[in-house]
Amino acid sequence: MRNILVIGAGRSSSSLIQYLLNKSKKEELFITLGDISIENAEEKINNHPNGKAILFDVFNQKQRHTEIQNADIVVSMLPAQFHIEVAKDCVTYNKHLVTASYISKEMEALQKQVIAKGLVFMNEIGLDPGIDHMSAMQVIDNIRKKGGEMLLFESFTGGLVAPESDTNLWNYKFTWNPRNVVLAGHGGAAKFIQEGTYKYIPYQKLFRRTEFLTIEEYGKFEAYANRDSLKYRSVYGLDNIPTMYRGTIRKVGFSKAWNIFVQLGMTDDSYTIENSENMSYRDFTNLFLAYSPTDSVELKFRLYLKIDQDDIMWDKFLELDIFNRHKKVGIKNATPAQILQKILTDKWSLQPHDKDMIVMHHKFGYLHNNKKNQIESSMVILGEDQTYTAMAKTVGLPVAIATLRILNGKITTPGVQLPIRKEVYEPILKELEEHGIIFKEKKVPYLGYNPENVVG
Repeated sequence: MRNILVIGAGRSSSSLIQYLLNKSKKEELFITLGDISIENAEEKINNHPNGKAILFDVFNQKQRHTEIQNADIVVSMLPAQFHIEVAKDCVTYNKHLVTASYISKEMEALQKQVIAKGLVFMNEIGLDPGIDHMSAMQVIDNIRKKGGEMLLFESFTGGLVAPESDTNLWNYKFTWNPRNVVLAGHGGAAKFIQEGTYKYIPYQKLFRRTEFLTIEEYGKFEAYANRDSLKYRSVYGLDNIPTMYRGTIRKVGFSKAWNIFVQLGMTDDSYTIENSENMSYRDFTNLFLAYSPTDSVELKFRLYLKIDQDDIMWDKFLELDIFNRHKKVGIKNATPAQILQKILTDKWSLQPHDKDMIVMHHKFGYLHNNKKNQIESSMVILGEDQTYTAMAKTVGLPVAIATLRILNGKITTPGVQLPIRKEVYEPILKELEEHGIIFKEKKVPYLGYNPENVVG
């Protein structure tokens, strides 16, 4: 039996573990799943004869060394900042490594050692990053193959709630790490390029500069810019492309309402609040409003943010219970962002039978035979339930498929890498289609950058 060590049994690991266990008899695999919560790991392994759950602490060096030495390949599903210690051990003990996270500077610094030892360190092989890279490169390579010159590339991804489970006014529920949602856009201005001109959107303006998208059968969506749309120009071979933009998809109206939290300062994670554990949700909201001996918190909120009482926006905030006098924050020395996350988690958590939805949409503009052309490519995936979500499927399956292909010697080019080479992405995309992860392509009139689709 070949031992696959999977570290991390969180939300995105369910489909990954299921795939490997289903393949375990035919492929002679034994899956060791380690997590800080033994209950999470045991639930995912579900007493399968070719798997075992272990209590695993990534900071326990002795345990980490032992388990990595016993593995034939390591999959790290930990938060991104914890990969590096695992990666260093994989170099020491000559083990291949797979992660779904962006390549960090620390990971990149291992490149020479990884190549020297002939190891494959496959990163960015989840959904976004991951399926976005592979599906984009497939179309871009096909355009180049027929002699086309790329003029425009826009890519959008969103983790949303399926229409049948869309039961709140925000048209949104948490399908992945809530903290990442609350802190989206932090860390500097969003940057991209349009028609050869560099553009920057500061955080305080990010959620009022959105682009509209229409996805066949699913209607209209909006997208706000990702922090850095330019870092993949050289990776994709698009250094001279006039327009490149990457964004996050939400249902129309979400960003305008979310911007209220940004303007108030509720998404700030840079300081802690005194006596936060005893504070009510109403107290928290009132922190960000001017003092008044007579006006209610609700009235101050509406006046300050210029929201009419009959505006649907007002109903969205009432729905979140942010004016509740009795609900307590219950978190000591919390930042505003942590408190907001707690409030939202009360209302936006997936219920046991809720289904989530992943939407990915690419636009490719190119010049061929002196004619401008445009292709749009869309993927929509619905989850099964609270455990086997569309997010878990689209993050976990590419990781699992890549892991098995590396183990079977189908991916052999060594180095710290992402899945942009044809010999990597082509068979993975083909197998993903067998699991219903399919892109629909259509040719549309070339529009280029269309200001009519942009708010703000």
